[in-house]
Parts: sequence; structure tokens; C-alpha cells
Amino acid sequence: MGNKSSLMLQDEEISAIQNETGFSASQIERLYSRFTSLDKGDNGTLGREDFQRIPELAINPLGERIVEAFFAENFDERINFRQFMRVLASFRPIKKNRETKLNSREDKLRFAFKMYDLDGDEKINRAELLSVLHMMVGSNISTEQLANIADRTIMEADKDGDQCITFEEFCNTLERTDVEEKMSIRFLH
Repeated sequence: MGNKSSLMLQDEEISAIQNETGFSASQIERLYSRFTSLDKGDNGTLGREDFQRIPELAINPLGERIVEAFFAENFDERINFRQFMRVLASFRPIKKNRETKLNSREDKLRFAFKMYDLDGDEKINRAELLSVLHMMVGSNISTEQLANIADRTIMEADKDGDQCITFEEFCNTLERTDVEEKMSIRFLH
């Protein structure tokens, strides 16, 4: 299977993906191998059901939201390898002088914001925040405690008084947080 995946990726495609995402050629080839192993239909695309077979996502409390991120801008419910790599680029560690458009601090914050913005209206309201908090902690915290956390979070982040958190407010709240480190996965050393 390793040979199959290597043969299907052309040098021009690898180079274009490198420039767009910042991944090295060897990382791209190994991620392509992983992509093709998930592609049970062998048609060069993945659907939600393919992602549901990834053990790391199955145990992640936000696994469903992460899977949704792969399909956020694709309406036919299938993604190709390049689309797959664009989403993964958000999790690539930022290297000095090697930040790509897909891997900036703002892009990482935008990705995190979308995890909370369940209805896609560019605002996080109390119900959305409660829903995501519940996904993350399950029944380990009481509903009352979760409500208190949500209320306090909105009170601290909401600067315009609309009882919602905008992307700008979200960014301001996380201003001193090392998002670059917290939203990075070391890919295929």
C-alpha cells in the first residue's frame, strides 16, 4: 500500500501542498499513506464515516466537532487529500519564518472559535458554550457548575454586551495564551 500512495502523488502536487501547508515532502507522503488507508472506497476522497474509524477521534470528546471542521467548506460530504491537508495544517507547529496562511496564530484561533460556534453565525452564545463544555467534560461536572463556567466566560469575554462572544472578543480573551503550542501536533517525526 505504501507504494500505491507514493505513485499516486505527483511531485508537482507535493510541491504545491508543501507551499500551501508548510509540511515537508516526507510528511506529505506519509500523511497520504494514512489518507489512502482511511479511504475504504478507494475513490480518493474521505467521508465522515472514514473519520469515525480513527481511534484518536473516537475517544476525543470533541471528535465530532473536529470531523466537522474537515467538511466545513465542502458541501458534497467528501474531501480530497488536498482539503485534508489544509485542515491538518492548522495543527502543524509554527516554525520561525515558516508560518503559512493556513498555520498562523489567527488561523489556529479561527479553527478553535469554530469548534464553539455550532451554528456558524460568527458568535458563540451561552447555549453553544454550554454544549461544547458538556461535550468536553461529560457528566464529570454538574449542570449548574457548567452554567456558572459559561456565564463567567461570557461575562469576561463579552465586551460589547450582546451576551455572545465574537471572534475578536475570543482572540482578545486568548491574547496571552500560547495558542501556537496548545494547538499543535507533532506530525510524523
